[in-house]
Amino acid sequence: MQNYDSYNAISVERRGPVLTIILDRPAAYNAVNAELHTELSRIFTDVRHDDDAKVVVLTGRGKAFCGGGDIQWMQDAIDDPASFERTAREAKEIVFSQLELDKPLICRMNGHAAGLGASLALLCDVIIAKEEARIGDPHVSVGLVAGDGGALIWPQILGYAKAKKFLFTGDMIGAVEAERLGLITDVVKSEDLDAAVDALADRLAAAPTKALNWTKVTANLPLKAIFHSHFDAGIAYEQMSNLSKDHQEAVSAFRDKRSPVFTGN
Repeated sequence: MQNYDSYNAISVERRGPVLTIILDRPAAYNAVNAELHTELSRIFTDVRHDDDAKVVVLTGRGKAFCGGGDIQWMQDAIDDPASFERTAREAKEIVFSQLELDKPLICRMNGHAAGLGASLALLCDVIIAKEEARIGDPHVSVGLVAGDGGALIWPQILGYAKAKKFLFTGDMIGAVEAERLGLITDVVKSEDLDAAVDALADRLAAAPTKALNWTKVTANLPLKAIFHSHFDAGIAYEQMSNLSKDHQEAVSAFRDKRSPVFTGN
């Protein structure tokens, strides 16, 4: 049986053949810091090799699914730009290992999913959200390129016109509207979230494993082709935007609880 004891910012729980990955920084709304980012870069590979897991659920501990990037981690990357090289490599590993996971991956969207959190959710196979949850990608709002997956996955789901509007503005979309747009799969009342996720997970766990997994593999081939062709450019642009004065202004304004004033630099 696969062992996950080395993880600190991620917890793993089993319920028979269903394995649940939990982003476990509830006090920070599961915002991604350096430790969580590193762990995300290897968790899907570990799960892929877990022969006891037939279906995988991805969720967050506490009120949020994932609040995006941790603000102190953003400042650390500004202060030490070379550290973004590791972040860029890990970002590629996160996305590609998630797409390579050949088992059904259900997002249990227990709360808001922002930035990288939104990408993690949208790269799942099925997204079941509670009705109070919201999803959006505010990379541009904090002076960064949405290069770690958002600029590629949003247009594939929504089409380019709507996707670019949401990427440009960073607007958070309520779960009901997100379902109407086709961005997520199902919306349920908060008290029904566990039952809905468990019912689907159990149904998929009882399905013919090879047929199910290889259908997922086939469905993901076009997505993998897109990401393999274009992801490096997106993350390179994000790495460049990490050096901009506008990004520093956004981070400073967030910490000072004021509106940012961007100069285009």
